[in-house]
Amino acid sequence: MIAVTRSLRRRLSERGAAAVEMAFMLPVLLFVIFGIIDYGRMLNAQITLTEAAREGARAAALGQSATTRVNNASTNLSGVTTTVTSCPATPTATSDATVTTTYTFTFITPVPGLATIFGGSSTGSKTLTGKGVVPCLG
Repeated sequence: MIAVTRSLRRRLSERGAAAVEMAFMLPVLLFVIFGIIDYGRMLNAQITLTEAAREGARAAALGQSATTRVNNASTNLSGVTTTVTSCPATPTATSDATVTTTYTFTFITPVPGLATIFGGSSTGSKTLTGKGVVPCLG
């Protein structure tokens, strides 16, 4: 009888332990989940930006419109700025067509400190840059 009473008291005294542990761990868990989501979005934007710059550099080396090619390759990113260095009229062996693309990535998660962990500003944005270099045909 005494053992049953002690067991019952112990269970009643530990009743809210799981709720307290969850209250401590939930912010950490949400921070990690939001970090994974935003980092994945940022990595996708960086890959898209770099591929758009490479496509633009290929177009510039062939004498086509690099800006149009960059815009077509980065359709899911709005506000991409493009800097193009085209091939000279008479290219040499060391002449390159260079395209640099820049995009301001905005974090969507509600954690303001998350942007600073990934190298962004406290306003929740980070500037991403992609560069493509292709030798000129000559």
